[in-house]
Amino acid sequence: MIRKWYFYTTIVFTVLVLSSGFKPYEFQYLEWFHVDETEELFYTVPTSEESAYQHIAVPFTGKTFAGFKQALAFKESQGKYHKVNPFGYMGKYQFGMGTLRTIGITDSLAFMRSPRIQEQAFKALLSLNKWELRNEIQQYEGKVISGVTITESGLLAAAHLGGVGSVRKFLRSNGNRGFKDGFGTSLKSYIKNYGGYDTSIIQPQKKVRVKIKQV
Repeated sequence: MIRKWYFYTTIVFTVLVLSSGFKPYEFQYLEWFHVDETEELFYTVPTSEESAYQHIAVPFTGKTFAGFKQALAFKESQGKYHKVNPFGYMGKYQFGMGTLRTIGITDSLAFMRSPRIQEQAFKALLSLNKWELRNEIQQYEGKVISGVTITESGLLAAAHLGGVGSVRKFLRSNGNRGFKDGFGTSLKSYIKNYGGYDTSIIQPQKKVRVKIKQV
């Protein structure tokens, strides 16, 4: 009798031990993995470009000058001071060397190494472009050309992209003479996308120079 009790107890104990090793499968929802009604499996994963920006926090700055700088810088370089594109344009706001010379900067290494200088260069170019376009801003602001409302900030952004001359051609041709950069970005898109920002803080200056302090 004792042997039978021991035999059955051993069997029950063994079953309990073995069953405890198996846990019920828990389903986990994965946004990038799907099963459709045809039982075909497919999945999507973030591209390298998408995953590079998923942790970027862009603070809300509205239509202020800070918002203007932030929006334009993100378009130009994703806000990276060290960025150099395939055409040789440099820094957070993607300056060409010729443009830098017009505001007194001849040392590209010093420019790339200093966020302070890059910010000063951006404001200096805006001041110069605002002087050059002062008549166009007064004449065309508020008008609609080629479906786009003309604003001061839009024209300044467009001048940053394609130069003052390209902006004048666009306005005087009623939008028929456009401009696109090496990546296919149009002058019209800059006038539209960066229009309506408050750039009144920028004072027009005929001659403006950025001084680089020697260390």
